[in-house]
Amino acid sequence: MSADPRSASDPIELTVDGEQVQVPDDGGTLLEALRERLGKHGPKDGCSPQGQCGCCTVLVDGAPRVACVTPLRRVAGRTITTVDGLEPDVRDGWAEALCATGGSQCGFCTPGIMVRLAGLRAKSPDTDSHAPVERALQAHLCRCTGWQTIIEAWDRLVEAPDTEIERDLDLASQRATLEGGSPQTVSPQVALGRGGFADDEAPAGALVAVPDGEGGWVVAETLREARQRSGKIQGRRTTAPTAPPLELPEGDWVAALRTSWVEPAYLETDASWCEPGGEPATPLGNGGAFGGKVTSDLGEVARRLADEHGRPVRVLWSREEAVRRGPKRPPVAGGIRADGSGFLRVVRTPGIIEAVAEVAPGLVVEEVDVAGPPTGSHLRAAGWAEALALVAAARGEVGTVTAPGGGRASAEVVDGRIRARVWAGEVLDEVVLRSYAIGAAHMAYGWVTSESLTVDDEGEVHDLTIRSFGVPRAVDTPPIEVTIEPDGGPAVNGSDAVFAAVAAAIWLHQGTPTDWPTRGAL
Repeated sequence: MSADPRSASDPIELTVDGEQVQVPDDGGTLLEALRERLGKHGPKDGCSPQGQCGCCTVLVDGAPRVACVTPLRRVAGRTITTVDGLEPDVRDGWAEALCATGGSQCGFCTPGIMVRLAGLRAKSPDTDSHAPVERALQAHLCRCTGWQTIIEAWDRLVEAPDTEIERDLDLASQRATLEGGSPQTVSPQVALGRGGFADDEAPAGALVAVPDGEGGWVVAETLREARQRSGKIQGRRTTAPTAPPLELPEGDWVAALRTSWVEPAYLETDASWCEPGGEPATPLGNGGAFGGKVTSDLGEVARRLADEHGRPVRVLWSREEAVRRGPKRPPVAGGIRADGSGFLRVVRTPGIIEAVAEVAPGLVVEEVDVAGPPTGSHLRAAGWAEALALVAAARGEVGTVTAPGGGRASAEVVDGRIRARVWAGEVLDEVVLRSYAIGAAHMAYGWVTSESLTVDDEGEVHDLTIRSFGVPRAVDTPPIEVTIEPDGGPAVNGSDAVFAAVAAAIWLHQGTPTDWPTRGAL
């Protein structure tokens, strides 16, 4: 192979979204050039540079490419199309379809998915088969929707591409805010990735701060420089086995349960920014991160560094930092008797005892100290979903689960399908409620059957890549049917109850094996 004749100082020329541009050749990636140099925020950074989440997917000469692992030099002279560079009718059609089906919630993953599926549809415009769609989606992760509503958006474009959305999107946003746990917007623009994520909104020219690995921060002019100075090393997936960290309490249990460390696996890693003397941007952006960012301190860090440097500062976690430092679902080990009494041992987590007591007062809870990553009772249904699974096992049926917030749900597994019913007060918007319920069922399915992290005896997390968390892909996810039941009273969160009910139903269907993840299929 001949050497590249260009000087390292020569700029890279390429065409991006129809415009010829030049980008300095600093040895970086295509994603860095798009986001950091050209201000193209359609492609998202969910795992850079792991190349595993698909959020940064763009078209290179019409073929999908993951930008975070594509060296900029490799695409010199080529044509790059981001979500914003798609033909307007294609882009708007996809945005409308994803909004209409509930195929976009936070909107972080959908720009990359949209680009890939738009490329696929250009090659196969009339196909009604889901097989090529599911194969294409294997390059992506979506934590919110459970995949099903994304595939329904494909069907809508094939069957009824010109149908207009006839919904009150203000009411839809109210329902999304209830389900997501933080202010959230529902609109076609969200599906395009324009929901207001913190790192997309930072002013041009802001300094960039990343953890230095020793409890401090490296502050630099560019993200690439900051990561180089911090000594960032790309995470790996361990080959070591996963094992629940707690021993079961002794007792005459009719059912016993042990769980592992579980990563909430939100795709937008923690970020904030702040002007000197200003208010920091919230890390929550357009989504609640399933409770994973409730206690994030990045906003305060951004405020302090901006005041210190007298310039706007962006503060960012890498995927590896989010895994090491973000809160995890606390592992539990417990047993229950036929009368509903029992014992639940749980990794020490503020608020967890109260959460369990609210739904299962017959369980005695013991907190124990275990070396490991931080945990949080604010993560989706932490503690009380495990308790309700034990209660269901003692009864021999799921029945109707009532969440602490008032939402109710029931679930069953029939012929390889997950069926859930949800009561959530005033519906507000059926599409959004159904989408969040499907997403909750997908998350419950992964939690019970496949999701875990390997943490060693010293408490160090070894699974640092986003694919190592065990989140089910589209091809792995069983069909999910959701029925929204009429229910009086004010609107309440319903998807957390669905999460707990589906987890219990899957566990009972599998015969209540002691250890989660069960590694078993439906």
